[in-house]
Amino acid sequence: MKVTIDNHDIDVPEGTSILNAARLIGGDLVPPAMCYYSKLQDSGGKCRTCLVKVTKGSEKDPRPMPKLVASCRTPVQDGMVIQNQTSTEVIEARKAIVEMLLINHPLDCPVCDQAGECDLQNLSYEHGREATRYEFERRTFDRIDIGKNIQLHMNRCILCFRCVYTADQITDNRVHGIMGRGDASEISTYISNVVENDFSGNVIDVCPVGALTDKTFRFKNRVWFTKPVDAHRDCDKCKGKVVLWYKGADVLRVTGRKDVYGEVEEFICNKCRFDQKLTADWVIEGPRKISDHSVISQNHYEEKTVPVISKQDYFEGLGGFPATAEEQKQ
Repeated sequence: MKVTIDNHDIDVPEGTSILNAARLIGGDLVPPAMCYYSKLQDSGGKCRTCLVKVTKGSEKDPRPMPKLVASCRTPVQDGMVIQNQTSTEVIEARKAIVEMLLINHPLDCPVCDQAGECDLQNLSYEHGREATRYEFERRTFDRIDIGKNIQLHMNRCILCFRCVYTADQITDNRVHGIMGRGDASEISTYISNVVENDFSGNVIDVCPVGALTDKTFRFKNRVWFTKPVDAHRDCDKCKGKVVLWYKGADVLRVTGRKDVYGEVEEFICNKCRFDQKLTADWVIEGPRKISDHSVISQNHYEEKTVPVISKQDYFEGLGGFPATAEEQKQ
């Protein structure tokens, strides 16, 4: 099916969503997504940050869609024309969505462990307003432990449902979910400290904000002061492919590897995540490639080849080699 997104044409298979079609093109054409996760079935359609404008439905029915649509849940049609960055209506709607997501979300980035790799932080920087118009009291929750290694801070939660889908689809027994309805909805468990299955730590990786955090890493360091390194080990529960986050010689945390859209490539077990914190436990592959747009890259290291230039070439590049030693010193 031929689809046009922001004046870029691409052919995609039938059943492809608008969001995934945009991801095949890449760059700024890709709408942001806070709840959609390609590795999780039925995810998406919750946060509305991926709204786009369909100006032509298809070749058979060229009428535009009357409202903005969620690109993660809308399949493409042959001949469909979509606007993302080129639509002022979409940009204004996205600002309103960010404003709504920040109604109850506290701006505690300076003390949040998710800072530096937070999707909502990036989204609010790109589309957020300078001030809020919300005048009512924010809803607040006490922090609770859902297992010995995971702390839930519901004040930061945007109800994207990613952690619920993760627990439902990759673990044997989901024990947490959405409690309540409407503005009383919250992620919780009926009994605290019950999230103890072998893959429960993956809810930390899929959370786009700082609502679910690693208790073994909390307040130990800022993520941009650490050095991410790819590593692997033989594991009988998962594939054992992870990222080790170093501070000096110490491994502060272990996470799954994420792609350019912040999605985990392969889920890892709790043993790899929480119990293997020594370099000797892993086979080091090398530094993790980090996007230049990420704040983490400011402290990242990769081996760079420094060209060796001879004195003759150096001076010739300046316009000529000095004739005397005195001129060379100058």
